[in-house]
Amino acid sequence: MTTITILHNPRCSKSRQTLALLEENGVKPDVVEYLKTPLAKHELQDLFKKLNLETVRDMMRIKEAEYREANLGDKDVTNDMLFEAMVETPKLIERPVVINGSKAKIGRPPEAVLDII
Repeated sequence: MTTITILHNPRCSKSRQTLALLEENGVKPDVVEYLKTPLAKHELQDLFKKLNLETVRDMMRIKEAEYREANLGDKDVTNDMLFEAMVETPKLIERPVVINGSKAKIGRPPEAVLDII
């Protein structure tokens, strides 16, 4: 059986709701507090593939001050630069993210993760 993992920020209400929803559905996920244990660039690239999103920015918190201050919305910013920014500033990673094998979902809304458990 595949282990389900949640990239979790306990200070985030959506993250707490998603974790509670998983537990209510009988899932005891591995909880990774990604702000304390940042992901490596290759892990973020792998996560992007699992999320099956159109753009790297879709997995980022583009309303954060750090995003604006680093001019990450500029059209000349490459995907490689966006991954580097998330390595340097994990706060930029959209949360929560639930990972189950080769699939992942962002828990916004929390119910979105139910498709992959």
